[in-house]
Amino acid sequence: MYTINKTYQEKQEIKKSEFICTLIPVSSVEDVNTNLTLIRKKYYDATHNCYAYILGEAGEIVKCSDDGEPSQTAGVVILEALRKNELTNVLAIVTRYFGGIKLGAGGLVRAYASSTSLAIQTIEKLKIEKCQSLTIEVSYQNYNLIEKYLKEYKELNKSFTDVIVITIIIPVTKTDELINKLIEVTKNDVKISKGNETSMVL
Repeated sequence: MYTINKTYQEKQEIKKSEFICTLIPVSSVEDVNTNLTLIRKKYYDATHNCYAYILGEAGEIVKCSDDGEPSQTAGVVILEALRKNELTNVLAIVTRYFGGIKLGAGGLVRAYASSTSLAIQTIEKLKIEKCQSLTIEVSYQNYNLIEKYLKEYKELNKSFTDVIVITIIIPVTKTDELINKLIEVTKNDVKISKGNETSMVL
């Protein structure tokens, strides 16, 4: 799954109706509701503020709303665009200012789909990976041997006592490979402890 870390917005006009798609990073239903309130205040004079959101590591929490548009012409269309792009922890709101020309059900579906897709095309997709912490205890001498293998991973902590203790965050898929490499270069003179797994953006 992927996510975003900032708000994106794109606009388009279709048969005199203006469609504004806003994509917002969210982490909870409360977060969603807060942002919906802000958008509704900002576009208080809009005809519709249709939306969809996906939350959770596996995209297990979803909701969508047509906000007064004919059923199945807006909310589910926006939701499908998010799903197709494997996005989670994202709220998509498409604001419509009616221009006086009716689009019909098919036209609405196309309008909401294209408006959402247009905004998604501009985003930087951030991959969510299953990660875990690794705590490594190593002598000063051996640290010089392993330092280059740790540089590509995010360092959480480092302390210097009689040994050097480093804690890093690493994708689970790379954990065993790194451990084997550290054992190899130090000739097994290193202590490594695995921490809990969690999903995060690296």
